[in-house]
Amino acid sequence: MKKKMSEISWDDFQRLPFVEKAPYLLQDDGAPYHTLFAQQFDYAVLERLTVLTNCIRKISKSRAGADFLRSLIADKRAMIYFSQPSSRTFLSFLSACQILGIQTGEVRDTSTSSEFKGESHEDSVRTFSSYFDLIIMRSPEKSLAEKMSHALSVSNRPVPIINAGSGKDQHPTQALLDIYTLLRSFEKKGGLKNRTIVFCGDLLRGRTVRSLSYLLTNYTNITQIFVAPPQLQVGQDVLDILSDHDVTYELTDDLKSVLAQSDAVYMTRIQDEWDASEGESAGIDTSNFKFGAAELALLPADGIIMHPLPRRDEISIEVDNDPRAMFWRQMRNGMWIRSALIAMTFGFEREILTYQG
Repeated sequence: MKKKMSEISWDDFQRLPFVEKAPYLLQDDGAPYHTLFAQQFDYAVLERLTVLTNCIRKISKSRAGADFLRSLIADKRAMIYFSQPSSRTFLSFLSACQILGIQTGEVRDTSTSSEFKGESHEDSVRTFSSYFDLIIMRSPEKSLAEKMSHALSVSNRPVPIINAGSGKDQHPTQALLDIYTLLRSFEKKGGLKNRTIVFCGDLLRGRTVRSLSYLLTNYTNITQIFVAPPQLQVGQDVLDILSDHDVTYELTDDLKSVLAQSDAVYMTRIQDEWDASEGESAGIDTSNFKFGAAELALLPADGIIMHPLPRRDEISIEVDNDPRAMFWRQMRNGMWIRSALIAMTFGFEREILTYQG
């Protein structure tokens, strides 16, 4: 049942489990109003987003269709508020807005905003809400998007917020594009069920892994294997969620031993921006957590390789031209599913699905 965030205090809201927060983020038809964390997306909404994304892709292939899409939300404005460095996610959201005709503003460095003068996040976001109809925000601070969505809900100008990455805990729209990539990769091969997904790299601090691992619980018989050095192995909170959903999982530090059974390998870089002290991650031996020609030879012919990017040396460039390498398509998929999410947020799902061209 839909609930109003304005009717609950921030202290009470933040103490709720994710699944109990979710009803506060929805519109009457179950579509997201705020997009804050992966746990608010169930199978039904993921299916709606997938269908809508495919429809937008198809419509955009013609000039008339592209003009139609650009006319849909041309009366809306979006603020892209990134206080954490980004190129792919920023450009992906910018392109998604352009597909729908949304005008954008941006703050990508808080040293150029009034926060440099001591303005609070709350005042900055309240200011943005005076000028814009949607705020897309990325921050190194955990739960900031949640806090700002609550602050706006009790203001006289509530606008939707999309979390484009918060701290080490959540990156919901990356997880959406990852699911979409998996669905497209396996749509003619039996679908996203009865699959084994391998996560490799810095799994403790990788927010993309946390969000995708949860979304995968919406699909049938997905085994999750986590490959990492002990210091960077996935957190117990993720494993507890998998146990609660009766998901089979495995922890290992041997990538090659699990490749033959893998349907998808999700590689990640070392997240050393979260190091507690300079050079902390450099002391961890990661030489066995890389994907190259030897690993490619072990991957099944219909398996795929994914990466949220940016990469360093965890995937060799010799892998790039293999048809199983999906990370460049994966990145492009982000633009399409983010445009679908924004269209759904503003209530234009039906108009897109019924477009005749």
